[in-house]
Amino acid sequence: MKSKLLVFVLTAILFNCTNPNTTLYVGTYTNGESEGIYQFEFSSETGALTNKQLAASSENPSFITYSRDRNYLYAVNENENGSVSAFKVEDDKTLTFINKVRTKGAHPCHVAINEQGDKAVVSNYTGGNFSLHNIKNDGALNEAFQVLNHKTDSIASHAHSAQFFKDDLLVSDLGRNAVFNYRLANNNYKLITPSIVKLEDSSGPRHFSLTKDGKFIYIINELSSTITSAKKTENGFEFIETLSTLDDDFKGKSYCADIHLSKDEQFLYGSNRGENSMVVFKRDTTSGKLTKIQNMSVHGDWPRNFAIDPSGKFLLVANQKSNNISVFKVNTQTGFLSFLNEVPLPTPVCLLF
Repeated sequence: MKSKLLVFVLTAILFNCTNPNTTLYVGTYTNGESEGIYQFEFSSETGALTNKQLAASSENPSFITYSRDRNYLYAVNENENGSVSAFKVEDDKTLTFINKVRTKGAHPCHVAINEQGDKAVVSNYTGGNFSLHNIKNDGALNEAFQVLNHKTDSIASHAHSAQFFKDDLLVSDLGRNAVFNYRLANNNYKLITPSIVKLEDSSGPRHFSLTKDGKFIYIINELSSTITSAKKTENGFEFIETLSTLDDDFKGKSYCADIHLSKDEQFLYGSNRGENSMVVFKRDTTSGKLTKIQNMSVHGDWPRNFAIDPSGKFLLVANQKSNNISVFKVNTQTGFLSFLNEVPLPTPVCLLF
């Protein structure tokens, strides 16, 4: 009886002694002191970032993302001759270079992987187009099988981000002031609508966040410092509202950057470059409407991408111009942020858990 009890106790101890640390990768610009993609250990107990290392040398890896199984990592190389690089994730930490392919456009700034894990889409900001790539079983990228261009004679296109949702592909074009909807047919993506919802003039849609069921979309507009909400219907998306991301008392210039829903989708977060703040909205999960509840200083300059840790209890912000990453505690009941600490890093622009 005693031996069985001892085995039970030891099993319980081992089960509960899981490592509270998780790996954080950071994409950067390398025109200064940075050398590429960095990694930290992040504590989901204390919010501390430790053990900084260079994970991989890479030129301007300004946006990074995992494969669906997290065995591979993909990074854009934001240059005039745009490319995207594939890496193997070794031992949940080290990155081993696999290959690099051209994106057929200038200054790629975003990459996303589909749910099946066999396709990547890369948005070329200056190129005004986006490229689609098949992914091999070993994680390597194929050359683009399709390149779609939004350029017109009168309007400059700036494809800024794209996301797959089932057979659909949504593309945010800051220059064209619209979010385009494509659908997969015969192994190629066909345009369904050039604008899923009407945006105010000169809004500049940059990034967007979809609810897990795809019923609501939240678009963060860089130029107007607003978020536009829409609901999915049988005939597309239906406009809900557009709200400012800035504090009512702020009078300077500001430009939105990133947007993410909380893990439980009760709250929505956005970053403001200029006001240098994180905006927090409470979300009505039935109607999709938002209520602004906080504008919190990022304790840095020019917040780009931000990330919520796997526990949902911390939010981290990459402050590009002040060369630091700020860590905030998330009150999961109220959505409010409180500043915890910061660590230095040259030109951080993208955070990936």
